[in-house]
Formats: sequence, structure tokens, C-alpha cells
Amino acid sequence: MIRVLHGVPVWALNGFITMDSDPISLLEGLYSAVVADVLDGMGYRHQCLNASIRALTPATKVCGRVFTAVAETVEEIPAEPYKLEMAAIDQMVRGDVLVVDAGHNTASAFWGELLSTACKAKGVRGIVMSGCTRDLWALNRMDFPVFGIGATPADSKGRLDVVSIGAPIALDGVMVKSGDYILGDLDGVVVIPSEAADEALRLAMEKVSGENTVRDELAAGVSVAEVFAKHGIL
Repeated sequence: MIRVLHGVPVWALNGFITMDSDPISLLEGLYSAVVADVLDGMGYRHQCLNASIRALTPATKVCGRVFTAVAETVEEIPAEPYKLEMAAIDQMVRGDVLVVDAGHNTASAFWGELLSTACKAKGVRGIVMSGCTRDLWALNRMDFPVFGIGATPADSKGRLDVVSIGAPIALDGVMVKSGDYILGDLDGVVVIPSEAADEALRLAMEKVSGENTVRDELAAGVSVAEVFAKHGIL
């Protein structure tokens, strides 16, 4: 029997759920809270980024495969400004999300309209950064998710420069590596380790199904305590 959960098809066979093999298509039908819950249950209890990292654009959901970068504060214009930032964009492929440790720098804008345009053209699905953007006047008209900590008109040249791409990073205490998966929405951002992705997505789809049942029972007036005792979901 084919069912659809939050717009994602799943197959219920003998009580088990099997899913399409593409993690990104599954993430599109999930939400950050349910993924964070199942990761907690799997022992991955430090996978949510700082609450200050939020959607800055009308495109308020981002999901895809992680490509990492680190940007550090600089005091002068480098000999080759933007070199690794451009290299990161050139190396990313369709389905990637750029995840940048920018040290919560608010002195300049790491991101903007033109970089978003380049990424969108090659199928990159968004950016998540502990830094700022600019050009919101244009980004607000683009269907490209930009998650960060704020906005400022100041250019990053001579203020913030990429020093590493593709290597593992520690972003807000969350270990993130290229090839992991990421999901961000209005609640925040959660990182799914690549080695745990299959199981986490399977459990998340099952939890969505359970939450749908719980929601129906609560709406019908069943007590919260009774519903929790029955399903263990709240």
C-alpha cells in the first residue's frame, strides 16, 4: 500500500517502512524537530546549530548534502581575495548546501546576491553560515535559502576570508563534515552525520507517521497523558 507522509511517498510492507533511496528527497518532506528527536534517540545529542542561525530569506527551508568552509577575520585585503570562496562554489555540485563556520562575525557580509545566483544556477540548494549576508533586497526575490545570523552592507573583502574548504569543521560545537546532510527550517538547523543518515531518515519517517496519529487523537479530545502512554510521542 502506497502512502504519502508530508508529501513524501513511503511504502508500508508488513509493518515496516521502506523509502526512496535519495536522502535529499526524503529531507524535503521532513522537519528539523523530528530529525533532531530521532538523532537524540540514536545518541547523537549535539546536532543542532546555535539558535542565532536562522532563515534570512523568504525561502525558509534548506536541505541537502553538506559542503564545508571556514572563514576567519582578517585585518587587510588578501593577495587573492575571495579565492577559496570561489573555489568552494566551483567545487560544489547539485544537491550540496554550503555550510560555513564564520565565527559569528557580524562586521561584514560573507554572502550576497551574486554568489546565490551562481549557486542556484548549478543546483546548490542553499547556504548555512555563522555569518551575515547582504543584498536582501535581491535575495528576497530569489528562491534560494540563506541561513545566517544577520545582515550588513559591509563587504567581506579585507574583513573575512575563507581559509579552508571541504574539511571537517566544528560549528557551534556540532561536528560537521562534507557529505553529511543538513536540514534547516523555521525551528532551526540540524546536521545529520552521513554514517547515521539512513537510519535517522527511516526513524524520522516512522515518527512523522506516529505524530500524525497522535495529532488526530489529541484533536479528538483524548488526554495528553493517555496519548503519550500509548504512543510515547509528544
